[in-house]
Formats: sequence, structure tokens, C-alpha cells
Amino acid sequence: MYSHFFKRLIDFTLAIIGIIIFSPVFSVITVVLFFINGGKAFFMQERPGRNGKSFYMVKFKTMNDHCDSKGALLPDHKRLTAFGRFVRSTSLDEIPQLINVIKGDMALIGPRPLLVQYLPLYNERQARRHEVRPGITGWAQINGRNTISWQQKFEYDVWYVEHISFLLDLKILFLTVKKVFIREGISSDTSATMEEFKGN
Repeated sequence: MYSHFFKRLIDFTLAIIGIIIFSPVFSVITVVLFFINGGKAFFMQERPGRNGKSFYMVKFKTMNDHCDSKGALLPDHKRLTAFGRFVRSTSLDEIPQLINVIKGDMALIGPRPLLVQYLPLYNERQARRHEVRPGITGWAQINGRNTISWQQKFEYDVWYVEHISFLLDLKILFLTVKKVFIREGISSDTSATMEEFKGN
């Protein structure tokens, strides 16, 4: 009953409240990023949602579009701006995803939506992460976020799918707030973001 009805109702209600509460911060960050990134404050990318159905996830744009001499984008760590690094380290870049939650593309808690091109790379068990709506935060995020391996991340995602409950979501929510305050697990050991998943 919770996962099929009450979870969505709670997500929608809290997302509306969150948008209202964070509207001043949202406005300030939007203006700053607009000027820093040459008129681009938001980053939108196609991601797979529940049952693999695609949607466009929106985040604050924390990296610029600088390219090398051949026209290829520079590595993430070279495109991450100083203000962008602050926004990411405080997880403020996730605020726009509340819009995705309101629309029903995402949930507050669930496996993080990854790239569409990863879909054919999952094994049968890993693909179970798409049985529920992807989340702004999840069980994998409070257990290492970008510092754990892909295999560990997927195991945490599937474990969540198999044990989803109101109390578990509440636990993840509170632990996420704790992680945000201590700014833990933002980057992997070798990259400003998580390395590309290349299959099992």
C-alpha cells in the first residue's frame, strides 16, 4: 500500500513544500549560474525512470562547456566551476529535481537515475533498480554515494527495491541530511563525478 499509493502522495506534498521553502535559494543560485555559465543555469539530461521510461532530469548546471582544441569537452574536474563545486558539495544542485518529483518522474527516495546508455549494460538483477521511481537520494547515496563501486551501488539499489517501506525512506531522508551537512561522498577517488559504467 505504501509503495503504490502513500509514497507518491508524500513525495508530491513534500516536494511542493520544498519548492516553497527553497525558492529564495533557488532564485539566487539560478541568477549566479546564469551569469557564470553564459546564460545557462540549468542542466537537463534524458534519464531512465520507472520501468526504463525516459524523462528529462533537471539540475543546476555546475560545470561549464569549455572544450579542448579539438572541440571535445574537457574532463569534468576541469569544467567544474568554483561556485559549481560549492553547489555540488552542499547538494544544492539537486533542488530543481523537486520539479521532477512533482511531475511524477522521480521520487524523493529511490535509486538514482543514471544514463540511458547504461540500460543494455545491466544484468538481470541490476535492472531491478528500475522497478521503482528513481530518487533524489537513496540507499546507495547514504552508503557511499560516488565513492563506492558500481557493483556495490547496484546492490544497494536492488536491496532498496526489495525492502522499500515508510520507515526505511524516513531513515534514508534523515541520513541524507546528515551526509549533506558533513559533505561526505560527493566525489569518487579519481573523478569529480562518478566514473562511467562500462558493464559488468
